[in-house]
Order: sequence, then C-alpha cells, then structure tokens
Amino acid sequence: MANAQHFILATAGHVDHGKSALIKALTGTDPDRLPEEKARGITIDLGFAHLDLPGADGLTYRLGIVDVPGHEDFVKNMVAGVGSIDLALFIVAADDGWMPQSEEHLQILSYLGIKQAVVALTKDDLLDSDVERETAIQRIREQLQNSPFAGAEIVPTSVPNDTGIDALREALVRALAKTPPPRDFGKPRLPVDRVFTLKGIGTVVTGTLTGGVMRRGQTVVVQPSGLGTRLRTLQSHNQETEVSFPGTRTALNLPDIASHADTGARGVSRGDTVSLPECGLPSRILDVVLEKTARLVGLKGGAARPVTDGLPVKVQHGSGTVPAKIALAESGRLVPGERAIAQLRCDRPLFAFAGDHFIVRDWSEQCTLAGGVVLDPDAARDGIRTPRRRQLLQSLVGAGGAAGPFVAAHLEREGAVRRAGLLVQSRFGESDVDAAVAGLVQSQDAVVIREWVVQAARWRQVREQALETIDAEHRLRPHTLGLSLSELRRVLARRLPAPELFDLMVTDLCRQSCVQSGTTIRRTSHRLELPAELQAAGVTLRGALSAKPSEPPSRKELTPDRMAQQALRFLLETGEAVEISPEVVLLAEAYARAVGDIRRFLRVHGSATVSELRQAVGASRRIVIPLLEKLDREGVTRREGDKRMIR
Repeated sequence: MANAQHFILATAGHVDHGKSALIKALTGTDPDRLPEEKARGITIDLGFAHLDLPGADGLTYRLGIVDVPGHEDFVKNMVAGVGSIDLALFIVAADDGWMPQSEEHLQILSYLGIKQAVVALTKDDLLDSDVERETAIQRIREQLQNSPFAGAEIVPTSVPNDTGIDALREALVRALAKTPPPRDFGKPRLPVDRVFTLKGIGTVVTGTLTGGVMRRGQTVVVQPSGLGTRLRTLQSHNQETEVSFPGTRTALNLPDIASHADTGARGVSRGDTVSLPECGLPSRILDVVLEKTARLVGLKGGAARPVTDGLPVKVQHGSGTVPAKIALAESGRLVPGERAIAQLRCDRPLFAFAGDHFIVRDWSEQCTLAGGVVLDPDAARDGIRTPRRRQLLQSLVGAGGAAGPFVAAHLEREGAVRRAGLLVQSRFGESDVDAAVAGLVQSQDAVVIREWVVQAARWRQVREQALETIDAEHRLRPHTLGLSLSELRRVLARRLPAPELFDLMVTDLCRQSCVQSGTTIRRTSHRLELPAELQAAGVTLRGALSAKPSEPPSRKELTPDRMAQQALRFLLETGEAVEISPEVVLLAEAYARAVGDIRRFLRVHGSATVSELRQAVGASRRIVIPLLEKLDREGVTRREGDKRMIR
C-alpha cells in the first residue's frame, strides 16, 4: 500500500477486562482462536488481527495487532507478544479498576522500553453517571503517574453499546502520529511466536518483523539452532507478498525446516528467531544493565524482593524464555528504584543484539523481578568485575542511543575489528557505525587501517613495541641489515589484536620511520657498521673492488680467509656490493653503471652481441656474460640466438 506506515500494537491489562472483545469491535476479527479460549472465555495464548487507520495527508497506518492474555498464569505468553511493539492499548475495566495484572503489565511495558500507549476504559456501560466515569478516569490517571504513559489518552468504551470505538480509533491515530516508524537498519529479525505445518506447504512461522526487510527467496537462518533455509513465501496481513517490512506481522514459509513439535528434535519453535546468516551468532553470556522499577519501593515480597548476585531466573527476550543466572558487577543486590551493571549467564544460547530489552522473572515464573537492556551480547565471563569494563558499560547506559560509545566499548574489548564485523549484533545500521567510527578517528580514539578499525591506544602501544624491538636489534647487531620480520612477528604476537594486522603494522612502520628490505625491517636512520674485527678486511675488500670497478678480482681472490668472507657477506647483505654470479661480485655503483650502459646501447641499436655489449661496458667476457645472464633472469633483457635485446 502506497503512503503507508507499519506499526505493531499490543493489548495489555488484567484478565477479563475486555481486551479481546475490544479488538473484535475495532477490527471485526476475534483474536481468540483456541477452543479452550472460547470455552473458558479468557485469552490463553496470543491472538492476532490487523487494522488500517487513516492518518493525515493521505497517510495510512497499517496496524498489526497482538492480543495478549491477562491472566497471571499466562504472563509468559503476554511477554512473548509485546517484545517488539510500537504502541500499547492498555485496557482497564470500569467495574474492577486497577488490578494486579494491570500493574504487572505496566511494569513489563516500561521495562521493554515502550513509550506510547492509549488507555481504553472498558465496560463504560456499567457506570451510572459522568461523575463515576470521571472518578474512574482519575484513578487510572493516578496509577499511570511515574510511568512512561502518564500522559496517555484515556478513552471510555463499551463494546455492548458500541460506544467509544470511533473515539478510540481517533486516539490511536493521534498516538501513532507521535510514534517514530520502526527503523530499517538492515538487520531483520523475526522472533517466532507461532509455528504450524500446512499440508503441501510445510512449516510456517509467524512473528513481528523488526530491524530490516525480508524477501521471498532470501537465505535465512533460525537462531539459536543455526538451521538454514530459503524463504519460499511470505505473508503480511493475510496477503502474500514479495517483501515484508519492519513493523509488520509476518508469516514465513520455511520449507526445509520442521516444526520442533512435529519432530521432537531439532526444528523451529516459539522463542526462536529467524534472521540472516550475516547478522551474528547466539551467545550464553551477555553484559546488561538491570533495573527494578521504583513503583515497587515500599512493597514486600514477590516482585519487590531484591535481585541478588547468583540468583537463578528466567529471562524473557523476544518471544522466548531462557534459564539464566544473574551476576551483579558490584553490589550484591538490586533493590526497587535502582539499576546496576550485570551479566546474564544463560543455560542455553540466546540470540540478542546490543540495545535489546528483556524481562527477568523469578525461577517459577510467578512474578516479574526486573527488566534490562543488552549492552554487549557476546561478553567475556571474567570481564564484568574489572573497573575498566564496568566504566565502559556504564558509559553505554548513558549513551542515549548513540553508536559512538558502543563502538568504543567493542574496540576496547577486541582491540581491533574488521569494519564489516563491527557492531553486527546491535540496533545500529551501517551509517550509524560509519559516523561513530569517523568521530572516534577525529578524536584520535581509533584508527582505520584498510578494512580494520583499531583502538588507537592499542595500536600505538604495539607500534612502540615494534620500534623498541627494531632499535634493540640495531644496538645489539649494528652490522646487520635489520630485524627479521619473523622475529618481529613473534615479539608482537601477544600484543596484536589479530594476526592479520601484522602486515598492516609493517606497512604503517614503513610509512613513518622504517624501511623493509626483503625479509628484514630497519629504521631509515640505521647505518650499518662492520664489527670491529672485520673492519680491516672490509677496507681491503672495498679497495680491491673499487680499484677496477668494471673488472674486479674473482671472488676467490677477494676472500682468501674467513674474515674476508664475513666482510663480503656484510657488503652483499647491505647492498653495498652485488653478487653477479658465484664467482663475480661488483660494487653497487659499478653494477648500476654497467646495467645503465647496456640499456642505453640496446635502446639505440635494438640488439647486440656479447662482444658489442662488452665494449659498451668496458669489461671482459668474464664479467659481461654472467651479468647478461643475471639480467635475462631478472627480465631486463632477453636472448635471441647470440643477441640480446630489451625485454
């Protein structure tokens, strides 16, 4: 539909307050689909409907609606339905008023970061006067104080009398106009809340799509199992579609994956998440910030009891529940009105992103203890209690949705990350991360080296270590060309965040104050010196080679003893002399002059014999023949018959 915005709305409120009846009145769809629900007259599992509402300037709001159970025994199902919503329809009955599940649902919505709500005062027909109506509204308003919904519209409704339904639709439109559309940051996830099998079609899963689009034919993976398949078909609002967008109720046909209920083994079930292979992996340890609402201050037992270090809990994230233990970073307990850095140590892998909200319930799932936000979805077990790590995580709590602190924390932990792998499991898109990296580079907190983003302090430390190692080699062995790259790699192995960075470090060193020669690296300022015991032999060698530069003595004559041999090896390694063949050595200047003479002669004459080139160089065949053979091997010249020409 052109000019449409997609949103997800979910109901909330106490059992028997008329949530399902109100959804049927709004949409014409009865969300109670189970026979047991019909028989008992209460919602047990999630129900679904959709509604199109006209907005301003031709805009249409397309609402996917999730109707949740209100009974205390089914809070687990309720949380599975509200994990990815944009707007809550909070329902309070006029005859009962605010009830225990009204309060628990409000706390859950607050913990999940829901900002917008409309309140329906149902069963308005049971009120006898406007005074009673105003009193009921005022009591709800008082309960909403100190919550995200303190300013929410409250609309009296009566399904039997068909009153207030249009006013409720108008209130929803006003709330949606203030609600930012769901973001598309290129990382689609669909928390599975329903799985069924259709004959001839296969497994179908439904859920609320967030974070990105999914397309027919796309390769997807079911997390945390890692099972992969291609999407055969997609449906949204009961219509087949090529593309499904964030903020839509979406059904996916996964033809190659069985329902867990059908196989009793590996398969897909409620609580799994369908995503793309490039969107990361599940983990068992997550760094988080936990919060207990101040609404529990002064209460005793149940939800108000402290969250203690090591407490076994059930974590509800997305549409699933995972057993876990809480590890608090500092204080041994978290009480109402406080928040704390902590770790979730899960019994099973959990597929989460940085920025995700979750709910913590007690082990028996009788009450909601706390809520939280994921700061690092792939944390180290032993890192949570170090002061530096706690400081970094605390900076994420106050980041206000900015990507910069998350990138900095990621680099602090890893040292270096390939740009393509930076904050993959987060609610930040590519442009968010690029801007964050640019900011950190500008503040000199990060450096970008080809495809890598590296923590600047760590890079400087490794570079300083490399330079110190090279300088130590120069001091210890001033007669050598430099430090072998293999030795430098060994020294830096423990300091480099990733082995692949070694070559980039060498390149960085050579941009500034070093030079690489073959398999060695040295300072550009390094001047090689013969050891004292070889200096006399070096003087003799240099003299013999420079006396007749184009016709030096043979190697055997140059090196009659071990000292002369070592001195010649030094001249060759430093490039002061060039080995033409096993028997012929020239000074570097003489070699360069001879090669230049040959190039010039061949450019003028096109080709030449050995005799002609010997005369051009001014050397004997003993020198010129191995010289030409060397140039042939190096691709400077090529031989055709008895002539040479430029290659």
